[in-house]
Amino acid sequence: MKLEFEDKQEKNAFYFLLLFGFATLIVNIIKIFMVQPTEQYVLLTFEMIAGIGVIFVPFIFTKFTGLIFPKMVRLYYWFFIWIAVFLGTGLRLIIIVPFWDKILHSVSPILLVAVGYAIIGYCLRETDFSKISPWLFIIMGFAFAGLCGVFWEFWEFACDSIGNMNLQRYMTEAGQPYIGRAALMDTMGDLFTNTIGALILTIYSFTQRHKADYFKSYAFRKVNK
Repeated sequence: MKLEFEDKQEKNAFYFLLLFGFATLIVNIIKIFMVQPTEQYVLLTFEMIAGIGVIFVPFIFTKFTGLIFPKMVRLYYWFFIWIAVFLGTGLRLIIIVPFWDKILHSVSPILLVAVGYAIIGYCLRETDFSKISPWLFIIMGFAFAGLCGVFWEFWEFACDSIGNMNLQRYMTEAGQPYIGRAALMDTMGDLFTNTIGALILTIYSFTQRHKADYFKSYAFRKVNK
């Protein structure tokens, strides 16, 4: 599988994340032999291996679809992998920092707005972008991120219903269910931070809407043969 980058910035971001991933993997392997109980670090070791693997998803996607992730989508994607997999899970910041989950819920929609732009741009690839209203991208990108946030809450609800995993924090650590409004706080907080995150890129895109190639730079494009 050939690794191709648009510029040096993208290449540096990829190799930084790759090295950081291996460093996090080594940290958790060492902890297997130093910290008791060892089971959690064995699991974390496998999760870090999987995390290193998902760094290559944009290239795997290109290999099987013939479509290239635009640079900005790749950068947003790698940044999310960094804070979610390696910092949050691998280095346990999700436990150390109480609001780390909310940080993830505010960053992920930025990536999703960018993916929304990429999809719309590809669907309209035969169209002159200068003749497309920027509001189409702005509204659809924001709506796509919001919809994905809703579906994620559906997923958490299903996991809680089937596996009693408490992903939506509807009960205490001791297993005591919250009552009334308190039971809704985690879900509504996630949806709120998802909306705020989507607004960050949406507002920035609004300020860039007059640039001819701004939204075009987000579009998926086919591999040149």
